[in-house]
Parts: sequence; C-alpha cells; structure tokens
Amino acid sequence: MRQPKTVKALEDFGRVRLSPSFFMRDFLYSEIAVINSFQNLPADPDLAIAAGTRLCEDLLEPLQDKFGRLSVRSSYRSPEVNRFGNDNGFNCAINEKNFAHHIWDKRDSAGRMGATACIVVNRFISYFEQTGDWEAMAWWVHDHLPYSEMEFFPKFAAFNLQWREEPVRKIYSYIPPRRGRLTEPGRPNWFGKHDEAYAAMLEALH
Repeated sequence: MRQPKTVKALEDFGRVRLSPSFFMRDFLYSEIAVINSFQNLPADPDLAIAAGTRLCEDLLEPLQDKFGRLSVRSSYRSPEVNRFGNDNGFNCAINEKNFAHHIWDKRDSAGRMGATACIVVNRFISYFEQTGDWEAMAWWVHDHLPYSEMEFFPKFAAFNLQWREEPVRKIYSYIPPRRGRLTEPGRPNWFGKHDEAYAAMLEALH
C-alpha cells in the first residue's frame, strides 16, 4: 500500500480494521499536525498497519475487554510531526527514539517493529483521582499483557502503552511523588505476580 494522496485513498486507509474495536483512523489525530498543517500519515502504510494490528490485538483489545472503553490521547506520529514536536518542546522524543514507538512505520535501530498509543482507561479515572494509585493499573498490565514499555502521566493517569518485537517490559511514571522507574528487567519487583498491588482496584471497578 502506498501513502494516501487522495481523499478516497485516505478514507480506505483510515477504514483499515486493526482489531475488532479499532480502526487505523482512531490513531491518526494529532494536535501538532492540525495546528501546523502537517499530514500525519505513514510513508510505509503496510508496516504501520502490521505494527498497529499487534498493538491493538495484543494490548488494547484485552485491556478494553477487562476495563471497558479506552480513549486514545495520542498515537501515531509521522517523522515530520514528531520532529516538530521535539524541536518545539512538545514532549516528543527525538525521531530515532520514537521509531517502533509513536512512529509506527519505522523499525528501531535493532530492526524491531513496534507501535505505541497514549491511552486513558475511562473507568480508571475516578479510582485514580480518589486514590492517586496509578501503580495498580501498571502492575495489572505487567502481569497480564505482553507490553514492552509503559509511561504514566498525571492527567487522568493516561499512559503510553507500547507493543514491540522483543519486549523489554519496563514502566516509568511522571506522576509525583513516585516519579521515576517502577520496574525494569533486573529489578527484584520485575518477577512474579503482583496481585496485591491491584486487588483494591479490581474490587473498586467490579
């Protein structure tokens, strides 16, 4: 598939069904692109579709099945959009670090395919605002889904959720007071189950 250049081609691309609940169009919106009149479209649509399909099938669908509707806050970024975001302080990493991350249609330096979406678990918002406990969601995902990286943010406990070939499975938070790395390979808390960390959350969201 070629990069969409007409309305019809973009319609067809946006209607690609990545999983039962998600279409490619769900992941293309970007405030940076809208305000600055950039086309936020992949140069390699087939790679973007392949990576996005794994993100949706392996991570987003099972997460939604467990906790209900997800909202996508930010997801695919073209290299042009991501570079502009990095250059202008919009919390975008440099392009090379976002390959196989927010830039779905580029493999990373090791040749691995990947895709990221920044999502909000809608039912989790009230629990988080009442308790401040973002770790409950982090540990549930860690124990149940084949993610590669997660990064949590203060607003609504939104988090970047990455699927990638050869996942590393590490978690970082920007939420005070526990800003920093929650777990990564080699840490004692990386291994085993963490049922107690999310038992209260599951009871509250039951």
